[in-house]
Amino acid sequence: MSAIIQYALYFAILVALAVPLGRFMARVMDGERTFLTPVLAPVERGIYRLLRIDPSEDMAWKRYLVSVLAFSGIGLVVVIALQMLQGVLPGNPEGLPGVPWDLSFNTAASFITNTNWQAYSGESTLSYLTQFMGLTVQNFVSAGTGIAVMFALIRGFRQVKSTGLGSFWVDLTRIVLYVLIPLNLVLGLALAAGGVVSNFSPAKTAELVEPIAVVQNEDGAWVPFEGAQIDGETVTVDGEVVEGARVVTEQWLPQGPAASQVAIKQTGTNGGGFFGVNSAHPYENPNPFTNLIEMTSLLLIPAACCFTFGIGVKNTRQGKAIFAAMLVLLVVFTGVIGVNEQLGTPQLASDGAVEMAAQDGASAEGADLSNPGGNMEGKETRFGIATSSTWSAFTTAASNGSVNSMHDSYTPLGGMVQMLQMALGEVVFGGVGCGLYGMIGFAILTVFIAGLMVGRTPEFLGKKIEPREMRWAVVLCLATPFCILVCSAIASLIPGISDQLTNGGAHGFSELLYTFTSAGGNNGSAFAGMNANTPLLNVMIGVEMLVARFLPIAGTLAIAGSLASKSKVAETAGTLSTTNGMFVFLLVFVVLLIGALSFFPVLALGPVAEFFQMIA
Repeated sequence: MSAIIQYALYFAILVALAVPLGRFMARVMDGERTFLTPVLAPVERGIYRLLRIDPSEDMAWKRYLVSVLAFSGIGLVVVIALQMLQGVLPGNPEGLPGVPWDLSFNTAASFITNTNWQAYSGESTLSYLTQFMGLTVQNFVSAGTGIAVMFALIRGFRQVKSTGLGSFWVDLTRIVLYVLIPLNLVLGLALAAGGVVSNFSPAKTAELVEPIAVVQNEDGAWVPFEGAQIDGETVTVDGEVVEGARVVTEQWLPQGPAASQVAIKQTGTNGGGFFGVNSAHPYENPNPFTNLIEMTSLLLIPAACCFTFGIGVKNTRQGKAIFAAMLVLLVVFTGVIGVNEQLGTPQLASDGAVEMAAQDGASAEGADLSNPGGNMEGKETRFGIATSSTWSAFTTAASNGSVNSMHDSYTPLGGMVQMLQMALGEVVFGGVGCGLYGMIGFAILTVFIAGLMVGRTPEFLGKKIEPREMRWAVVLCLATPFCILVCSAIASLIPGISDQLTNGGAHGFSELLYTFTSAGGNNGSAFAGMNANTPLLNVMIGVEMLVARFLPIAGTLAIAGSLASKSKVAETAGTLSTTNGMFVFLLVFVVLLIGALSFFPVLALGPVAEFFQMIA
């Protein structure tokens, strides 16, 4: 019951905050007056004058697309340069060297595409300057780019016999200035007050309460030496000195301006951790208070976008229907993850090795009560199964990628649902802006299929859906599956890539599949069992992220431009309703159908096979 209350509370808070934010964003989109206008309007006008932006410009879809690509391309070059030159730039108290070209390209591609895939550990690879001038800036503008494209799509439905979709530069400025900066200023202060580290100090050290012995494993990493005895600075086993072993007496404590980046990484569905283990790190997410703020932020703007869409197209019921379809999928997927993690595995339950149902002090004789109530492997005890499962569902639904537990340690079906949410094309709320326009692609497919069933020309929001829109809708819906499956297949055929996996068999394949699903789904999380920091994988994953991000954007803007040029079609008694429960059901069905047809064979080789091996 405690877990159920937690799940219900998280969803209730999300909906309560998303509705007013959606209304606010709709006003920002149209340049209407808001409570922030007296303070920010002069700043907005100053930005237009400084950058010579014409606020009245009305771009056609191709010009809008060129602006998106040019802006993102410049960002790619700047972030690569910052990383490679950080060794000679200021803001580097640890004296970290420049980042190799392949990792620089991978990281830059990751952050400009709003993916935030990380093949490195932030505290030991990137300087403070690179973190907040390169990565944090991209956290804002890549999120703003996704919302701007959504605004253009809304105008496509709203315009009649027009070619204009607004100005990308105006949309981006308003989103960052009125939505992202104020929201993250509040959240950043709240997180800092809650204990998230926020400073410019170099890393510190602290004396350990008890020294530990470490030894290098076959991969060259230093790991604890179990069963060793420590005599001063000497490590022995049964009186024999162990050559190469070391005694560690100090702990390294990383510092930095984490709170500000954690805020935008959550609200912008970016997900890149300031520290290597992301929001499982106590400096990024120290307690239930900060965890609640960060987890709610994961889906706040994506959920609000549904209500913004309804207001923008002058049909609030349509926005609610899209929201309902996304919410149904999220609730089901969250439930599957939560149930599987709570039940654990037969191996955990075997002979009472772990107490699987410890309640009110009841336990099986001899059970290990340090891990009660299910699969706690890879999860922080300060969060538990319910919060960890909800976060994992939210972050893979939102194309966010931040984690407060290790997805590699989830049960096979729990891990499969995480992959499926990303593989569907980030439409279960998805990323800021891009989740909404991805779901609109599925909605267009749905009305087309429904129209064929009843023998009518498909219509959506008063616009006829014709072959041009259908072709681009197919591109929009299948770009992500195409990138994921092609890259996964190529990687499976290259012998050297399998050497980077921690596990073999079905779980090893799941590690590889999750990597390319995360990159193709603009998510950025990982099973954390695969070493992806090699030149081949850095380049391959970087290219995948770029294609999976900008091909759907091109499709969305092409659809918007085509719709804007059409006249409105009068609604009749025979028009298919796209705001009722039947349409919500059909939309969910089409999303799952395309996902099943695209991914069931490959999922059967990974998590499904692992599940049957587990219960055999």
